[in-house]
Amino acid sequence: MKLVALYRQPDDVAAFDEAYFGSHIPLVKKVPGLQRLVVTRFTRTLMGDGLYMMAEMYFEDEAALKAAMRSPEMAAAGDNLNTFAEGLVTLMFAEEEAL
Repeated sequence: MKLVALYRQPDDVAAFDEAYFGSHIPLVKKVPGLQRLVVTRFTRTLMGDGLYMMAEMYFEDEAALKAAMRSPEMAAAGDNLNTFAEGLVTLMFAEEEAL
């Protein structure tokens, strides 16, 4: 189970990246139950609305993800995110299916 964050293009990419990687990611890494964190920067949009970046935060199962969402560490990460990415992010629970 994972939490996916999709980010629209920020007006100031350098400032966004500085805040995201300098303060937000260190807070996310403290979230209990987090097994893996993968960040993808999109380089080209072929169809549809372009996005800037995606973060995938992996957890053991849905219960672990829900517990993480209620943790003080996730609350701190969310508060931090709102200081520089408000209106730019969409968060979703997701399950992978290998085909």
